[in-house]
Parts: sequence; structure tokens; C-alpha cells
Amino acid sequence: MERLYYQPITQFRVKSGSCEITDAWSLAKVTASSPAIEVMTDLRRIPAATIPHNVSLSETNHSMILRGVRLLFVTDASRRIVGIVTSNDLLGEKPTRVARERMMRHEELTVRDIMVSTEELDAVSLADVLRSEVGHVVATLKSCGRQHALVVEEGADGVPAVRGIFSASQIARQMGIPLQTTEVARTFAEIEAAIAS
Repeated sequence: MERLYYQPITQFRVKSGSCEITDAWSLAKVTASSPAIEVMTDLRRIPAATIPHNVSLSETNHSMILRGVRLLFVTDASRRIVGIVTSNDLLGEKPTRVARERMMRHEELTVRDIMVSTEELDAVSLADVLRSEVGHVVATLKSCGRQHALVVEEGADGVPAVRGIFSASQIARQMGIPLQTTEVARTFAEIEAAIAS
């Protein structure tokens, strides 16, 4: 076997005060006509944040805080995705409503009780995403009235797999829109205003 020799990468001295910390979003500013793939969280590059379906709501909230995310994929015992849960699901009125309907205490609820199941989630194909622009993604999220949409890719075995996710709040950040709220209607209004300007 031939042995490979690698040359070191050229290095240089950094002058004091000449460098800044890169803002995570500064490299990814987008407009409505930017390729849609630029606003997709690619799960091949960024590991999906998951939570088992039987975890309590308080543990789920704690997990989101520790990971710095507002959405978790909910998995079953076989680690297959069965839904998603967002910080809005956890901190909104949904847990109280579900507990009342099922005559349970709030502390007895698990992620499975308040998640949005995969059957209720809207998805788009990666092939369509690769032919689309950011404006198309915004229109898609607005039409389904959700903050998130899954991007699905068919695997070599023909089984669909979640390849990525779109988030209205991420799109807004990448467009440079300061968000004051997580409310869906207002988020879309702010994005549309930026697109129109």
C-alpha cells in the first residue's frame, strides 16, 4: 500500500485586534431569490436533535435548553421518527388543554401526548427543494400555517428518510429580520415585508 504524505497547510500570524468572531448567520444571508437549500438545516451535516417519546415535558424542555434548540424530533423505541415537538408546543396552551381533555395532571404528560405526529407534518422532497428558492419555502410554510416543514429524500432502499428541515425563524434570521415573537402569523408578515422591500 502506497503511503501518502501530506503537506501542512500554510499558516500565518494573526495580528492583535485584527480578527472578529464570525456571526453564525453572517455567512448565510439570503434573499427571497436565494436557493432554498441555503435555508435548509441539512441533517447530514448537523445531527438531528432527538428525544424519546416517553420523556416528560419538563425533561424535554430542559433538553431543548441544553442543546440550544427550539425543535426536537420525537423517536419511538426503534429510534424511528414519530413526530416533532417545538418549544411552542411545550410552553404554550397545548399541555394544559391536553391534560384537561385526558383528565391527567400536567406532570403526567409525555412528549408523545403533545407532539405533532409525522402524519400531521407537511414534507417536501429534496428534489423539489433543489429546484426552489427561499420565497417558495416561505410560501410553503405560510400555506400550511406551520413554522416548520420536513425535507424528505428517498433512500437507496426506497425508504423515505428525513434529510432536512425548514424553520420560519431560521429563514427570518438568515434574511436579517429581527424576530420579536414566535407567533406564526407575525413571523410570516415580517418575512413577507422583507421580501417585498
